[in-house]
Amino acid sequence: MLSLKDKRVLITGGTAGIGKQIALTFAQHGASVAIFGTNQERADKVLAELNENKEFDDQAFLAEIVDVSDKKTIEAAIQDILSKWGQIDVLINNAGITRDGLLMKMPEEHWDQVIDVNLKSVYNTCQALVRSMMKARAGKIINISSVVGLTGNAGQVNYSASKSGVIGFTKALAQELASRGICVNCIAPGFIKTRMTSALTDAQKEGIIQKIPMKRIGDPEEIAHAALFLASDMSKYMTGQVLTVDGGMVM
Repeated sequence: MLSLKDKRVLITGGTAGIGKQIALTFAQHGASVAIFGTNQERADKVLAELNENKEFDDQAFLAEIVDVSDKKTIEAAIQDILSKWGQIDVLINNAGITRDGLLMKMPEEHWDQVIDVNLKSVYNTCQALVRSMMKARAGKIINISSVVGLTGNAGQVNYSASKSGVIGFTKALAQELASRGICVNCIAPGFIKTRMTSALTDAQKEGIIQKIPMKRIGDPEEIAHAALFLASDMSKYMTGQVLTVDGGMVM
């Protein structure tokens, strides 16, 4: 079994969906976990579940309510965690939103919101944490993109651009940090059972399934397992890679 014992992990967007499942999976494998979210009630529930799922008595769990698109807020939150833990070994940038619509009708606000939360947040967290990882000459950064960052998707120019940007960011940062012992990789999920996909109609879901060679929508656990591999020592010679977990949509 993969072990993350004594690893300290920060997950943005950690109070629901894929981020929550990654947090729970990592707790089950021995990690201490800090989550960033925007809802205190959801954060409290996840903290309770983390404590129920921990493997070792000395694991610690933290939650910060932050706006990941706000640079100063992120810097303060990360410094608070570092002051308590001394080090963050794994950063997972998972926070994301959608504001779908055709480009010709898309308000500038919807463009800015998606870019700020999905892409600028990755800049914010990485810049706030990278010096600490460089000093330790170790660390794992895992950015959650999407298959639409590789393929595009009609009605999602903002989301597709943000997720494509995450991929480019990952590859560039991986080159900057490789000599310092820091691995930077990306996961591109396909369609996964989350609040985003639950809003789809049955007809929309069926149309999506027909495009997936494995003929099903994925489970959050399947993304969490990919993240677990990238966070573990088993992937220590991998950096700058995009790992698609999509049932075969992108080949």
